[in-house]
Amino acid sequence: MNAEHLVADEIARARTLPSAEYHDPGSYARQCERVFARAWHLLPGAAEVRAPGHVRPFTLLPGCLDEPLVLSRGADGELRCLSNVCTHRGALVVEGEGHLRGFRCRYHGRKFGLDGCFQSMPEFEGVEAFPSADDDLPRLALARWGPLTFAALHPAFPFEEWIGPVRERVDWLRPEEWRLDPATSRDYVLDAHWALYVDNYLEEFHIPYVHGASLAGAMDYQGYHTVRFELGNLQVGAASGGQPTLELPAGHPEAGQRTGALYFWLFPNLMLNVYPWGLSLNVVEPLGPRRTRVRFLSYVADPTLRGSGLGGDLHRVEMEDEEIVESVQAGVRSRLYDRGRYSPRREVGTHHFHVLLQRFLEAGD
Repeated sequence: MNAEHLVADEIARARTLPSAEYHDPGSYARQCERVFARAWHLLPGAAEVRAPGHVRPFTLLPGCLDEPLVLSRGADGELRCLSNVCTHRGALVVEGEGHLRGFRCRYHGRKFGLDGCFQSMPEFEGVEAFPSADDDLPRLALARWGPLTFAALHPAFPFEEWIGPVRERVDWLRPEEWRLDPATSRDYVLDAHWALYVDNYLEEFHIPYVHGASLAGAMDYQGYHTVRFELGNLQVGAASGGQPTLELPAGHPEAGQRTGALYFWLFPNLMLNVYPWGLSLNVVEPLGPRRTRVRFLSYVADPTLRGSGLGGDLHRVEMEDEEIVESVQAGVRSRLYDRGRYSPRREVGTHHFHVLLQRFLEAGD
C-alpha cells in the first residue's frame, strides 16, 4: 500500500481504504496470504468428530486459502487438525469421512498414524536421514472457546490474546453449555468483497437508515457505542425500554447498562453476537474478489427468548445488510471514487478494522 494511501491512526484525519482493495484481484491475493493464512479460523462440525478413529477431511476457506486439512480423533481421544497432503508427493491422504485406524496414501502407500506421525513407506530402503520430522503430516494449532473449536495455519497472534475480551465479558454465561441449533443456522452468499461486509457490520452509522424498520423499536441508538481491543472490537447494543436485556453481573465492563446485545468482531472475519437467548455467530468467508459466503450459526441458551429483542429477526436484518453491501460493491468500482472519510462517533469499528488490515497487508513489504 503506497504511503499516500495509508489509513491514519487518528480517525479524525484518516481516509478510508483505497477502493481497489475491494475489487482488485492482486489485492485480494495479498489479503488471502497476509491476512487469512495468519489468522484463527472456526472449524464448524469439529464437535461431531467424537469417537476415536473418526476422521473428516475438509478444505479451509475454499476460494481463499484452499488448504486441504483433516480432523482426526486419535486413539488417545485427542482431536487434531492435520495437513491432508501426503509428505511424499503431495497427494490427498484422506478422501472421505469415516472411521480409520490410521492413514494410508493410496498413491504410493505411505502410512501415518491418526496423530499424523509417519509410520512406514514401501521401497524406501537406502534413503539417507529417513524418516525425519518432515515426513510427518504437519499439525495445526487448535484452541477452544465455549462450544467452538479454532485452528490456525501460521498464527500471527496468540489465541488467548485474540479471544480474551470475549472471555472477560461472556464466560459468566457458561457458553460451553450452549447447543447448536441447525434449524436456525444457514449460509448466505452475496456478490460483494468480504471486507465490505465487515465494514458494514462494524459501523453504527447505517443502523437508522438501513435497519430503521427492523431495529428501531428494540434499540436505543443514542446509547449504542463501540469499544476497541487490540485484535477486535465490541459494539454494545443498547436496548430500548421493555426489550429483553443481558443481566450483566457486578464487575462486568458493561455493568449498569441496558444491554440487549454484545456484538463482538475478532480480526479478520469472525462475529460473535451475544443475545439474551444465546449466540448468533457469523463467519465471513471470502470466495473471491467480489463474492462472499457468510455462515450464520445459532447456539441457543434460552429458546423462550428467541424472536424478541435485538436478536429477534436476524434474517430480515441480514437481507437489509446484503442489499446495501452489494450496492457499495457496485459503487467502489467507479473510476470517480477512491476513498472517503470516517464519522469519529459512528465509524470507530470500521476505522479500527482498516488500521488492522493495513498492518497485516504491509507485513513482509
